[in-house]
Amino acid sequence: MTVLVPLRPVRRWIHERQVSHRERGATLSNLYVAALLIAVLGAMTHRQLAKIFWPDRPDLGALPALALTLLGAGFLLMAMRAAGPVTLGRPAAYFLLTAPVSRRRLLLPSLRLAALAAASSAALIATAIAGHATPRDVAGPLIAGGALLGVGLLLIAVVAQRVRGWATVTDRLATSVAAAGLLLLIVDNLVVADPPAIDGWPSSSVLVAVVGSVAVLVGVGAASTVRGLALTPDDRVLEAAKTTGTIFDTAFGMEPSFITDMVARRYWTRRRLTSTRPPARLPVLTGQDFLVARRRLPRLLWLLAATPIPLLLTTAPAWVTGAALLLGAMIAGGTTTATVNTDAGNPVLLRLLGLSSRQALLQRLWIPGALAFGWSLIALVLMQVAGDLPAGPWFLLSVPVGVAGGVAAVRRARSGFVRNDLLPLDTPMGTVSTGPLVHAFAGPDALILGIPTLIAISQETPLTATTLLFQTALALIGARAYLAGTTDPERVELQA
Repeated sequence: MTVLVPLRPVRRWIHERQVSHRERGATLSNLYVAALLIAVLGAMTHRQLAKIFWPDRPDLGALPALALTLLGAGFLLMAMRAAGPVTLGRPAAYFLLTAPVSRRRLLLPSLRLAALAAASSAALIATAIAGHATPRDVAGPLIAGGALLGVGLLLIAVVAQRVRGWATVTDRLATSVAAAGLLLLIVDNLVVADPPAIDGWPSSSVLVAVVGSVAVLVGVGAASTVRGLALTPDDRVLEAAKTTGTIFDTAFGMEPSFITDMVARRYWTRRRLTSTRPPARLPVLTGQDFLVARRRLPRLLWLLAATPIPLLLTTAPAWVTGAALLLGAMIAGGTTTATVNTDAGNPVLLRLLGLSSRQALLQRLWIPGALAFGWSLIALVLMQVAGDLPAGPWFLLSVPVGVAGGVAAVRRARSGFVRNDLLPLDTPMGTVSTGPLVHAFAGPDALILGIPTLIAISQETPLTATTLLFQTALALIGARAYLAGTTDPERVELQA
């Protein structure tokens, strides 16, 4: 018979050993700096935040409010499913998960923290929606209801983490809810000319009673979830611990490639792949990228669902729509650029194939360019059909935008790790490390090849043949210059 050891003394002993090397007051100093940073940023951006979360009067119709609610709920549920949500720190995962301690008490702190994060995120989303769509006298109960909804979604994610069959249902439900919200936004933008306002709100007392009933239901569900918390399988807890550990490593080391590498590894380890020959008419590396793109069908579907984003941003300043078009093309082109990163880190395959760096990079540019072209083509057609673009053959701009997006995606993949050896910059706000800044702009800086498109969309004037020819020539010349300036026909290495 296993005898359970009290968990609190064990945690206290581990905590004392972890913090024994720290100076006295180091934790309080870190908390003070974090609070001061939040206060300074809030003072600098409070007007912009007020416009986003709490405008002077409601300006949102019923359909977009419902769509944003569905989008927020779907993405929040997906985020909680990706993070765990029941997890452990690395020391606890290594030493306490298999120790004779209470499993429920071991996992309960992470559940409390996840509930706080879920309630805060949901309340923030509810504040933005209520500020734009509801009268001020009923906004308070609706925000409280949004926080309770976030906790309810967390309980669903906890059950999905414990039960494998429920996990599949939950993931599909989250995807369907987010897709329904996006579809409603598109319908509102394309079909509904004047969205109806939300009228007939019940009184605040009625809403308080409804929110109280929801709170009782959430409380009962939380008690049931806590009772079954100890049944969470070890492999699910360890997987969540790896995820949170990678997120903390990324934040501490400012190295985003940790997360992208983790996501790629998990995606491919869950796939059952069969041997398939690449198309014989394509170059060998282009054929490999084609197979990778074909095997990443979920990402392609998400990219297809994201094509209306520039259309949904047409109410913002025109340059925002143009920037979203270029960034979307770069992200679409990055679907297969993990192979470029592999070639840059280990050029053995290129040596075996007898390819120089210039030949390899030229072959790797085709599929990212094609994906960026397809994404920008659909986005431009949607904007033109909706009447948000002036007269002209705007869909023809998808060719040079696809070239620019493909080059930017490949350059992003070749950026490698963050260089933390670069000299920092002294600013009035403190010292800023230049390595993460340089890494963040590696890739998007190549979108300067799409400046004519950005200017044409920003000016909101009809598209001329001169602009189209200039944009095409600039994109092709820029791609050729990037290929010639960063590769050599006499060497194999693809390092930038």
